[in-house]
Amino acid sequence: MSGEETGTGGHAGATGSPAPTTRGHDHDHGRAAQPASGYGHGHGHGHGVAPGADRRYLMGTLALILAFMAGEVVIGLVAGSLALLSDAAHMLTDAFAIVLALVAMRIAARPPRGGYTYGLRRAEILSAQLNGLTLILLAAYFVFEGAMRLARPPEVHGALVFWTSLAGIAVNLLATWLLSKANRSSLNVEGAFQHILNDLYAFISTTIAGAVIWLTGFSRADAIASLVVAALMLKAGWGLLKEAGRVLMEAAPAGLDPTEIGTRLADRPCVREVHDLHVWELGSGYPALSAHVLVDPEGDCHGVRRDLQELLRDGYGITHTTLEVDHVDDEFHCEDPHGPRHVPDHLAEEPAPASGGQPPCGH
Repeated sequence: MSGEETGTGGHAGATGSPAPTTRGHDHDHGRAAQPASGYGHGHGHGHGVAPGADRRYLMGTLALILAFMAGEVVIGLVAGSLALLSDAAHMLTDAFAIVLALVAMRIAARPPRGGYTYGLRRAEILSAQLNGLTLILLAAYFVFEGAMRLARPPEVHGALVFWTSLAGIAVNLLATWLLSKANRSSLNVEGAFQHILNDLYAFISTTIAGAVIWLTGFSRADAIASLVVAALMLKAGWGLLKEAGRVLMEAAPAGLDPTEIGTRLADRPCVREVHDLHVWELGSGYPALSAHVLVDPEGDCHGVRRDLQELLRDGYGITHTTLEVDHVDDEFHCEDPHGPRHVPDHLAEEPAPASGGQPPCGH
């Protein structure tokens, strides 16, 4: 049997109903569909918290952060502390991250329709990029202001800085605990968690700076603390941009090695070759894979496909797969197969099949 194609998990995932059947292809949904509002299984990601619970934890964290941030801005202006104002700006990006996570969570839960055949899962990735860019721009501003204050340090009320940042540590500990209970397989939820965790470190540095100013009168400690906060913001912002960029550029998810996967697929019984292997991520924690598999002339295409699906599901947590399975002696060819050929060890030294030096391809 040639030209077999299957989609598992992801085709039914967004709507809870099977995907439409395409003539000449056999669709086999090997696992139960994911609920529309959930997140797909990723490599090493769990699903212990319902999206509704996630929203409650996020809303509680958002209210906590906004209330403290408003007070911190007022005290930062009264105390003349750039460190407190930079902490407040960091908390503003925390709040922004949580709002984006809530909005993206609702958008991503919408079922596929029209031209958006995958739904809007990548809305959270776009919001994560915007969040990362905001962090980097704010960090650049505080680096500039911190350098200016190192040259000409203003008067800073150390006691106010110390007690306010100490309260900020308590608030961030509570916020971190709330977000740790949410499903962090979402890049937005994880991004918000990392924001608040970094903000906790920032408050620790500001507390130390406040104590130094209070006890010694060394006002430059405030500018130094603001530079520490800026460095943490740069680190968090770059991390978000990098991770979101990998998803948008359809790179293989972290922890999934396409070469290793291709080698393991090619070593399964009856498999002669695997090529056109693509591994990417539809959204946070939702990996997908497609490949063209060639099997022995007498091999069972259905049986091979099921075997490979089980390997991908159990070994790598990939449940959204599209496998095109053909016999090696089929007459279909293509001029430009993508990526390397993966063949069993005992066939590795054999030349590629004829047809301009390219392997057969049933696309």
